Amino acid sequence: MLSIFDIFKTGIGPSSSHTVGPMWAGYRFVNELAEKGILSSITSIRVGLYGSLALTGVGHGTDKATLLGLAGYRPDTIEPDDADTIFATIKEKQSLDLAGHQTIEFDYDTQLIFHNGESLPEHPNGMRIFASDANGVVVYFKSYLSVGGGFIVSSDEFNKPEAANGSEPADAIPYPFRSAAELLDLCQQHQLTIAQLTIENEVARHDGNLELVNEKIDGIWEVMNSCIERGLKMEGFLPVSGLKRRSANMYKTLTSNPEAMLMDHFAIMDWVTLFAMAVNEENACGGRVVTAPTNGAAGVIPATLAYYTRFISRNNQQGIRDFIATAAAIGSLIKMNASISGAEAGCQAEVGSACCMAAAALAAVQGATMEQVENAAEIGMEHHLGMTCDPIAGLVQIPCIERNGMASIKAITAARLAMRGDGEHAVSLDSCIETMYRTGLDLQAKYRETSLGGLALYARAQPIKMVS
Repeated sequence: MLSIFDIFKTGIGPSSSHTVGPMWAGYRFVNELAEKGILSSITSIRVGLYGSLALTGVGHGTDKATLLGLAGYRPDTIEPDDADTIFATIKEKQSLDLAGHQTIEFDYDTQLIFHNGESLPEHPNGMRIFASDANGVVVYFKSYLSVGGGFIVSSDEFNKPEAANGSEPADAIPYPFRSAAELLDLCQQHQLTIAQLTIENEVARHDGNLELVNEKIDGIWEVMNSCIERGLKMEGFLPVSGLKRRSANMYKTLTSNPEAMLMDHFAIMDWVTLFAMAVNEENACGGRVVTAPTNGAAGVIPATLAYYTRFISRNNQQGIRDFIATAAAIGSLIKMNASISGAEAGCQAEVGSACCMAAAALAAVQGATMEQVENAAEIGMEHHLGMTCDPIAGLVQIPCIERNGMASIKAITAARLAMRGDGEHAVSLDSCIETMYRTGLDLQAKYRETSLGGLALYARAQPIKMVS
């Protein structure tokens, strides 16, 4: 079983699997050295990046994130504005401060290697870290796998399902479930909504402290909403590509003509799209976001929730909590039974999962039955099946930013469509999740976050403007 706060984690952009996960890996590696009592003997660190972490690592900030982690910084607490400065200092001074314990020499060009064309056997997002003593002897090394959504496991842990999913023993909570069918049965048996059941499980994890659980859920929305607000105001250009940020100008256009809402019934769609793009522009710039369930898909759930808080008159604080709890329950089903990693299953596993989660949550807070909620989730996922992950130049910019806006509209449509029905439908959510995963495994590697196929080829034919 997974916690709400496993699915929704605060981190920095641009990628949960390529930035948040590797930062945790570096942080964890140094802690393991300390726990083994060998940290003081370490004089050299070497990092190898494999698979998607190598092929799109620079564009996703994997190199920066790994070194920040080794320096003792965590993705949930580091100030995003400080990250680039710290990284530049490490490269310039050719030294690395191991979590404040000691400083060692570190040459970025020779000690952090991108193994393009090579992958670790367990997962396409792989990395290895080696620690050597003064004699040049490797005294400790570990392989880590970034399995999506900021989850990190070692290669030893990977074949243990509970470790690979970041999950806990089922007997630790009152209402364990492994499938949507089990979840609905539990809700019916105990006369609970999906949100209520999820929160009950969370309260059990927090020693019965409902107030603390609510406070932490409120904190998730606070970070999401702050990300929207910042994204609406920030102007300038996206890093590396030099592409112009669009959200601030769109925001000015919409607010300068409010009467358009009265004349254009589809104007709300512009706002929802804007909310999602604002978040993902922030993510592309390395800002603070919430994995929802990943950074690449971080805009869908905040945008759909912003639609609920701004355009649904019967919204309230508990509705926000129920939205997040419902979305987390659906996200945990996807994480436990399939994947939320674009490198493993394509963008259907990221933006598709986010749309699935958002659709279910929006239906739930508008009074849908459990069957309608499950139907909304299935619709949201079904219409992303086969979606590739092919970022141009290895950056979480094209097609990712617009794609979040499109998925937000799909989520709203899915919720509305499900609520027009009675919950009966031909394909179950469980079957759709399994189909997504099998489809992802069938996708060629060039369509799974390697920037070797699809739209990514555009950059070779007509390079986008790149700046240093």
